Amino acid sequence: MDQLVRLVDLAADEGLDVLVDGVQGHLSSFDFYPEWTRSWHHRNVFTDPEAIEAQAVLLRTLGGALAGRPNLIGLQLGNELNNLVEHNPVTVTQVDHYLDTLLAAAREGLGAPGGLVTHSAYDAAWYGDDHPFTPEASARKGDVTTVHPWVFSGDCARRYGPRSPQVQHLAEYGTELAKAYAVDPVRPVWVQETGAPEPHIPAADAPEFARETVLNVSGCTNMWGVTWWCSHDVDRSLADFPELEYTLGLFGSGGRPKPIAESLAATITELRAEPWTPQQRETALVLDCAPSTRSTSGPGGTYFETWMDLRKQGARPAVVLAERASDETYLASRGIKELLRTP
Repeated sequence: MDQLVRLVDLAADEGLDVLVDGVQGHLSSFDFYPEWTRSWHHRNVFTDPEAIEAQAVLLRTLGGALAGRPNLIGLQLGNELNNLVEHNPVTVTQVDHYLDTLLAAAREGLGAPGGLVTHSAYDAAWYGDDHPFTPEASARKGDVTTVHPWVFSGDCARRYGPRSPQVQHLAEYGTELAKAYAVDPVRPVWVQETGAPEPHIPAADAPEFARETVLNVSGCTNMWGVTWWCSHDVDRSLADFPELEYTLGLFGSGGRPKPIAESLAATITELRAEPWTPQQRETALVLDCAPSTRSTSGPGGTYFETWMDLRKQGARPAVVLAERASDETYLASRGIKELLRTP
């Protein structure tokens, strides 16, 4: 804890804000577990009562140690925890209990006024049929919805091409999809992870991809922010990383900015000089899918392609769940006046 607090304070000295993850989950293509859950007495991190309580103790302790730090954004339960379901079978109900328990522990640790308390999942939560981490959990639990719209999800970049509208509007689409599942019509959405992984996005296309991604997302209402993954390339002397990790950074492993960094910096400067004011989206495409057909909203799915076709034609469609399509009060709260449906 002392080392972590020191690290957060060093970040403050450099003008950096920090969100601290409790259980790391997934990072640079490796899954991280509490080591005692991996021994001969394996514990399911999502369902074992003692494992859940241990994680709750960790989050309360983290919150107490970091509370009051001026550069602390808040606590996140862990990064893309749903990567761990393969070795920790869990049901939707058990995931909900897990998230509720740990979010409460994080809030207790931070105290008042505290900071953001949230969680994150990779795209299977949005696109994966019957995946136990649901869109509802992502969009309704915690203080902000986080989305990780990677271009390799659903083979998006390879399916449509690295310069395609489907790729350049993917983060915008993910943001609008997340807003549809929220109960609160003004709940903020954080594009927490997006990036330009080779070979999905060739290096020559990365600067334009970064610019278009940020500009398109900035046209969404209720945007909390965008964070880019990642800062630096992994040095080639470090073995056993997937190939894309070696070139995923904004900076080379030696610290020099790459063209994508320069493009991103210029785009941010432009937006700060003349902020792009988002306009309410008056037209929405109705999404009618059950947990077992969630993939229709992912790349290659009928709903995804219909939304993208509308976007290519110049429309700026919102997303509305079929179950809310007749709720006039809800539609009015989002400024929606026209509903469209997939063929």
